[in-house]
Amino acid sequence: MNRTTLSLIAGVTALAAVTGFAAVSSPDAGAANEAAGAAARLPVERTSLVCPPPSTSDLAETAYTSFTPVTKGAEGEGKAALEPAVQAADEGGKDGGDGKGEKSVLEPKEPGKPVVGDTSGGEAPALLGTAEGRFAPGWTVQQTTTVTAGTGRGMLGAACTAPDTEFWFPGASTDADRTDYVHVINPDDSAAVVDIELYGKDGALKTAVGEGITVKPHSAEPVLLSTLTDEKQANVTVHVVVRSGRVGAAVQALDDKLGGDWLPASADPSGSLVLPGIPKDATAVRLVAFTPGGADVDLKVRLASPSGLITPAGNETLHVKGGMTAAVDLGDITRGEAGSLVLTAADASVPVVAAVRVLRGEDGKQESAFIPAARPVGTRATSVDNTAKGTTLAVTAPEGTARVKVTASAGTEGGTAASKTFTVKAGTTQNVEAPVPAGVKGTYALTVEPESGTPVYASRTLATKEDDVPFFTVQPLPDDRGSVAVPEASEDLSILQK
Repeated sequence: MNRTTLSLIAGVTALAAVTGFAAVSSPDAGAANEAAGAAARLPVERTSLVCPPPSTSDLAETAYTSFTPVTKGAEGEGKAALEPAVQAADEGGKDGGDGKGEKSVLEPKEPGKPVVGDTSGGEAPALLGTAEGRFAPGWTVQQTTTVTAGTGRGMLGAACTAPDTEFWFPGASTDADRTDYVHVINPDDSAAVVDIELYGKDGALKTAVGEGITVKPHSAEPVLLSTLTDEKQANVTVHVVVRSGRVGAAVQALDDKLGGDWLPASADPSGSLVLPGIPKDATAVRLVAFTPGGADVDLKVRLASPSGLITPAGNETLHVKGGMTAAVDLGDITRGEAGSLVLTAADASVPVVAAVRVLRGEDGKQESAFIPAARPVGTRATSVDNTAKGTTLAVTAPEGTARVKVTASAGTEGGTAASKTFTVKAGTTQNVEAPVPAGVKGTYALTVEPESGTPVYASRTLATKEDDVPFFTVQPLPDDRGSVAVPEASEDLSILQK
């Protein structure tokens, strides 16, 4: 057997390892000439997540919730765990230099049932998570923090995210009333190098130390935005770009008077954006947008309400100059009804990122949250830490009527799963009456599965009240990455004869 044949066999073996399947019998006559079939969707076998450090407040109370939906084809062994990242004071690598691994914050026992962990105070580190085997498809982790007093008091919610190489955060601020941090977390065994760029109303802000920031392996690096620039601006777009490696990133936006929350990354720059699930009792909504290109663009602004798409009077468009951050106050745009913003660039070739800051409550007793432009639900989206009275699920179908199945899992302390199917009309947003598990105890997960080919966007709001202040947080629900497309391949041994 010659070297060429060995190399070809090795290549086929590698492909089999990636796809999970390879035919070993000789193909039927003519099969070698057939085109490869449509890609099949198979459950992922490994998922990585990173969670930012929840708070520096001594009054912080944080709950972590983990959930993996039951996924067909993902039976068998597996595990999932969240472990602390190395903090600045630690030395010697991931195990703190003593040769012992950190204890997991939580360890799921089985798919289909959420599990919780908690921590108190301002010393909790960032977390690094890995799920394998049957726990990997759609693995979702939420951290929900309540801070009762001080800068940024309120409910701060963050869905732990997969590492990536680029992030856009329109809606940050370097204003005197704001204390905004960008947290960069490196889950890998080698150092990552990142640049942090800031863009204000007149373009790029001059930054002192934003370039070439090294993030050590298995560690987190918090960067206070006000230390990067002397310019005080109310509306800033943060761009985190990775030179080497991969990281997770999130912006924690804390206001002296208006509470605070996590600002998730916007969906990738696009000429069409959806910002789903603005609370119906929002008292103020500020839209912030940015285009990374050199061209200006006019954004058409519409509200997807329960009755259809509405153009807000006086705010029909937002002009965004190339490389500059634009903002507009939309007031109480939802007027007591569910709503989502639908933004469309007049020139679809000009990409845009966007987010809104939402306020609830009256003067002196207000709280804030952020909703970025979201990715569509895709095959399935998952949210955790839900309760019957404190959860609102908003679903938007901007392009056409959609059917959506929503399933509530068992609770963390008991209960039986339940499902409902809803129809969301074209161009509308609906706060759907999500199912509640029978006999539920504790919190539960919700999965959202579109049953039609129409794009669907969704978000989940958690809400409570502390001393008459409406604490709340909103998380968009993108696809939970539970499956991956794997091309169908057939064996063609005729190439060995050439």
